[in-house]
Amino acid sequence: MTTTEGFEKPVSRNEPLTPKQRMSIPRQKMPERDPRQRAGDFLEVNLGLSEQIAMQEARRCLQCKNAKCIQGCPVGIDIPGFIGRIAQGDFLGAAALIRRDNNLPAVTGRVCPQETQCEVLCVRCKTDAPVAIGWLERFVADYEMQHLRGSVKTEVPKTHRKVACIGGGPAGITCAGELAKKGHDVTIFEAFHKVGGVLIYGIPEFRLPNRVVESEIEKLKDLGVKIETNVIVGRTVTLDQLMNEEGYQAAFIANGAGLPSFMNVPGENLKGVFSANEYLTRSNLMGAFQDSADTPLMRGRRVCVIGGGNTAMDAVRTGKRLGAEESIIVYRRSREQMPARVEEAKHAEEEGIRFEFLTAPVEVLGDEKGWVRGLKCIRMELGEPDESGRRRPVPIQGSEFLFDCDQVIVAIGINANPLLTGATPNLKLNKWGYIETEENCMTSIPGVFAGGDIVRGSATVILAMGDGKLAARKIHEYLGRL
Repeated sequence: MTTTEGFEKPVSRNEPLTPKQRMSIPRQKMPERDPRQRAGDFLEVNLGLSEQIAMQEARRCLQCKNAKCIQGCPVGIDIPGFIGRIAQGDFLGAAALIRRDNNLPAVTGRVCPQETQCEVLCVRCKTDAPVAIGWLERFVADYEMQHLRGSVKTEVPKTHRKVACIGGGPAGITCAGELAKKGHDVTIFEAFHKVGGVLIYGIPEFRLPNRVVESEIEKLKDLGVKIETNVIVGRTVTLDQLMNEEGYQAAFIANGAGLPSFMNVPGENLKGVFSANEYLTRSNLMGAFQDSADTPLMRGRRVCVIGGGNTAMDAVRTGKRLGAEESIIVYRRSREQMPARVEEAKHAEEEGIRFEFLTAPVEVLGDEKGWVRGLKCIRMELGEPDESGRRRPVPIQGSEFLFDCDQVIVAIGINANPLLTGATPNLKLNKWGYIETEENCMTSIPGVFAGGDIVRGSATVILAMGDGKLAARKIHEYLGRL
């Protein structure tokens, strides 16, 4: 069953529109699967726009001369340009224009928080809803996947400069692609058996199908990027060996920050407590949601997920799909302060996810065999703002209560993984263990650059991609001086 209500009749691609007519077109709706069906499987929730509806939405764009939406895009996509081509029916042209600045449009069109970046700056926000930039980006990327046959080879002069990109996530992929376009010899070193980073292990199929990521990776290979998987830089090989023995003249560290944070409450070591990192990695990357999986994942009867970000939403919705009778978000702040995307929270609610706001865990309770049997929590109220600018949650004395549950998933953040940094003593770190860089993305080691979560801490896919793009430009400049 598909939700299609609220669509307007599409206009002809050849019919010119005045600004007033453009303003009269309401924002179109994204077709999506029925919540009762999708909550039981891992198929994608959003179905994508049709050609006619995409053209109709594109015609809402006012084609501003000073397009503020571009300023909100970390990779600087020509947003009015590609939307204008959609309005004219030139879908492959729109895709080509996006790819000039973004190597992963099918990914960012699905998971990028456009509502807080490019769309929030859309001039239409002053009177109604912004142009659906993200949905249109996804549309043209999907159209390209379906209609563009074969690889697009771009011949560029080879520089014979070797660059190592450490980590095959959004930052590493972006940096590698940009450097390959400039003629450099680029190799990605990925610790897992599949490249993609968080796109593969962290984001469930119902939000970002693996086939989409794999298609984008194939385009990266078409650019000449080499990929080596099952390589843990810091264990399998060191950074010093890559630079001094393997002949790499520059390196970009983008290995993420995959060390999970925990609550530090009693009972957190009980059986049935998972970090969201492990839970989602086993489900997404290793197929643990399948009955035939080699590494099956525990299926909870009543699942409590601690946190309010996108990772928490992914985990709680995964728990529901694995058969939980009830899957619950436990978040210590209010709904308005929840960092998850509005769309993801909406989809979760539609699928029957229960939200417990202003609630903080104080203890995980276990049975005589060491398995989780419940979660002791306390109610919170909002006090004065903290360093983040949000009102700080304060415990309400005497408000403790119990949740009956048999599985607890902790999704409250991540820390820097010390495998690479611990094996590279000359690499300067900050007090939290993240790599320090200059404005040009270079670390304390000449020729070694860094970006993404290992520098920022936890961030979005598109911000990591922005780091990768900037680093590629700076690496290219650096190599030109050698």
